[in-house]
Amino acid sequence: MAAVVARVRALPRLQGVTVFDAPPVRAGLPYVLVEEPVLAATGAQGWRGVEGRLTVTLADAGERPVRLRGLVDAVERGLATMPAAIGDGWRLGRMRLVRSRLVGSGGGDRWTGSAEFQLTMWRQDGETER
Repeated sequence: MAAVVARVRALPRLQGVTVFDAPPVRAGLPYVLVEEPVLAATGAQGWRGVEGRLTVTLADAGERPVRLRGLVDAVERGLATMPAAIGDGWRLGRMRLVRSRLVGSGGGDRWTGSAEFQLTMWRQDGETER
């Protein structure tokens, strides 16, 4: 979802943090991964829509996840206020945080944070295909 990746990259708190749209093979810490959303078709006559879940995962290192907490918070706030027009005729109807967590991973100083959003998108039939 290019609009989400662009939005996360533009967040002031995440300047200097690498944002990926696919799992990185090698990456310096911290980094952000905008995972592929899980979507289902929905709609009505004259409208095409999708609804589903989108997860943004962040990775960092440190004795405590202080910096990671701030990065996750920035992603949560930034996506909650994402503009409705997201490209190719698609409009974001809703982007709502449903779950967020921080966990230790890969040893004593590695941390992973995630923010999961529920979303709906739509566009009027006949608009540009994505």
